[in-house]
Amino acid sequence: MKHPVLIANRGEIAIRIAKTCRALGFPTVGVYSEADRFSEHLRYCDRSYFVGAAPPQESYLNVERVLAAAKASGARFVHPGYGFLSERPHFVEACQKEGLIFVGPSAESMRLMGDKIQARSTVDRLKVPRVPGSPGAVQSAAEAKRFASEIGYPILLKAAAGGGGKGMRRVDAEADLASAFEGATREALGAFGDGSMYVEKLILEPHHVEIQVFGDGKGGVIHLGERECSIQRRHQKVWEESPSPILNQYPKTRKAMQDAAVKIAQHVHYAGAGTFEFIVDAFGNFYFLEMNTRLQVEHPVTEWVTGVDLVAWQLLLAEGNWTLPPIPEVQGSAIEVRLYAEDPITFLPAPGALGKIHLPSGAFVRTDSAFTGPGEVSVHYDPMISKISVWAPTRIEAVARLRAALDEACVQPPLKADGTVQGSLRTNLSFLKRLVRNEDVIQGNTTTDLIPKHPELTRPSADPISLEAALAASLTQILRQNQDFTPTETVPERTWTTVTRREGLRR
Repeated sequence: MKHPVLIANRGEIAIRIAKTCRALGFPTVGVYSEADRFSEHLRYCDRSYFVGAAPPQESYLNVERVLAAAKASGARFVHPGYGFLSERPHFVEACQKEGLIFVGPSAESMRLMGDKIQARSTVDRLKVPRVPGSPGAVQSAAEAKRFASEIGYPILLKAAAGGGGKGMRRVDAEADLASAFEGATREALGAFGDGSMYVEKLILEPHHVEIQVFGDGKGGVIHLGERECSIQRRHQKVWEESPSPILNQYPKTRKAMQDAAVKIAQHVHYAGAGTFEFIVDAFGNFYFLEMNTRLQVEHPVTEWVTGVDLVAWQLLLAEGNWTLPPIPEVQGSAIEVRLYAEDPITFLPAPGALGKIHLPSGAFVRTDSAFTGPGEVSVHYDPMISKISVWAPTRIEAVARLRAALDEACVQPPLKADGTVQGSLRTNLSFLKRLVRNEDVIQGNTTTDLIPKHPELTRPSADPISLEAALAASLTQILRQNQDFTPTETVPERTWTTVTRREGLRR
């Protein structure tokens, strides 16, 4: 009998981890906040524990409550997923203190590579090229200006403890730096509890390419190919794929990046799944950006092309009886897009009640979703609804398959009796449908400034949700005008239930 795994997360990643746990025979323990009492991820866990109020600081980021749930449940392992506590060295140490096994790297490896400034020092010692910038944190806007004048504008101000585009500002001129520094610091403090900033040269029209690695914690490390994640909005990824179109042009650069990632991971005796992020310019030169010491949101892309279940590897490594396999062969092409509850023009979050959802399916289509039906995209957490990914023998076939999958997808808020939309939910589905039809995207000419270069991608147009709502309203009106029409049955709204047994912790 295997020991239970506490999944210290929510949403689609908690469901994804629970599915692999179930396949391997690990009992699962879920956690939930006040806002997630009826969340879909609880259905996939054998037991679930309440850990606090909706704000993450009071629940999913509350180390004491998460560990209390682990102890109460008899869990042996803690899998953090991504986000929340996944890159917090003090959480790793707290787990160890309680006799729990953290499914991920050691606290020491995390400190060396998870902290952006420490990581820059490490790669400098190993002579891996990195983007020019300050060697460490800058203490003030005035200090940031000194470095900016040395390396030249434009620059990026970046949070040392950051990720996901939070605490990051582009600065094109000295006159804008002070206000940008203040804003980035404030955002970093709110998101990570750490306002430390560093300065980095902004490489124009770059490709964002990352190398997936897996280590055994004893110095053994392999890579599992790369993912190109250049298509971004607000410094956050929208589209990820493997292999990388730009590295197909520069096979020597691909090999050099793979070797660099493995070299750094070996140096820190890395254990488990980790990702090295690089910038690649138009000439095939590459520069280290940072390392994410956790499972990535876009890991399904790597799983498609390698046939590897990365979560299974993580769990087997944590269990102890596992040997690092040879480097898997990359086969075919895979693409993933992120379906968000956000305005498709401004990309600002637009969460709310979810009334109808239909996600694509097929032999080579995968959906990692937090929803299977009506629910609530909460204002308290990341507004991702689902990840949709596909695989095909070639990239052009993968793009076509993704286009068909997105055309099949349907997401809408609840409708009132008159057919009008109820609530504030909007999605980026219409944007994704435009994106997959963009000629530069089809040809693989993807750089991080692709969206600004194509304003037609975010030009206002008829919203599919509004069209469907209008059709429903028209149908309702026609039926009401028909005197012979008498409703004989009322279809009840779906009642949310969960099949998990929940054992709440005292507040």
